[in-house]
Amino acid sequence: MIAAIRSLILGVVMTTASAAGAEATRSILSFDNLDGWAADDHGAALSVFLNTCGDLKDPDWQALCGVARTYEPQAARSFFELFFRPVLVEDGDDALFTGYFEPELDGSKYPSSKYRYPLYRMPPEARGADRWLSRRELLTGDAMTGRGLEIAWVDDPVELFFLQIQGSGRIRLPDGSALRVGYGGANGHPYRSVGAELIRRGALGAHEVSAQMIRAWVRKNPEAGAELLFHNPSYVFFREVNRVAPELGPLGAMNRSVTTMRSIAADPAYTPLGAPVWVEKDGKAPLRRLMIAQDTGSAIKGAQRADIFFGTGDEAGQAAGRLKDPGRMVVLLPIQRAYALLPDEF
Repeated sequence: MIAAIRSLILGVVMTTASAAGAEATRSILSFDNLDGWAADDHGAALSVFLNTCGDLKDPDWQALCGVARTYEPQAARSFFELFFRPVLVEDGDDALFTGYFEPELDGSKYPSSKYRYPLYRMPPEARGADRWLSRRELLTGDAMTGRGLEIAWVDDPVELFFLQIQGSGRIRLPDGSALRVGYGGANGHPYRSVGAELIRRGALGAHEVSAQMIRAWVRKNPEAGAELLFHNPSYVFFREVNRVAPELGPLGAMNRSVTTMRSIAADPAYTPLGAPVWVEKDGKAPLRRLMIAQDTGSAIKGAQRADIFFGTGDEAGQAAGRLKDPGRMVVLLPIQRAYALLPDEF
């Protein structure tokens, strides 16, 4: 879905190579090309942009961040239209929007018959290795035994598996308090989708696969389910996160809290971290909103691929798990940076 370009650079398309080596086209649009642009709450987007723009190192982004701090929320639309240009980046793949969230698990700082499944810190030898032990080797061997690397223990290995996919979450402790954990590293093995494996086996149809359906299948088939989880050799380690206020979202790839329905995970090979991104999500519940690329994900690869952050807890998880929609995403780049994409002969 590509809107016609109605601007001074009508029809200009730039072809470049991404950092990942895949060829991509970049087209500069006008704000009139963005469906629903005028109706959004640009002030809310500006607030989220300010959460991370101070960490951007390039001079043009730093200058924009300084200017952004002088704008009141009601003038946010003018800020984005004055200092940015929309750039459509395409790599030949269809757009896909999915969702992610911050899980909440029941657990304890101490093991018991109820809380038997540990969350581990990353061992020092794993940190220096390109590829360390696989999930199966970690969980069936004794490499982690007796080393004091446990952060907490939870009551459900399936929820722990999905916590690793999300990369961060909260552990509800028996005294009513909560322990927050974030991504602490991984074992270096590539992520393999258990949902795709269930489709390959014929256990679920492609239209049936969701986080909820995978959970249900594993619990209904405990032995085969445990083996299914080993299909993914990737294993994520955690770290305690103590400095984030409870009312804020988890830390994203920029080491700042992400914001419900305003932060996305994107592929930094195509979308600079910290950049505003106009999201046109189609499907049953269309969404038109300016969001900020503040996170990444191992499965989030491609110019038109984004994961929308839905918030914390079960309700957010159910909504995030249902999302698998087409659409379009357009990154907003500083004006000079956008025009630098034009061919020299233009």
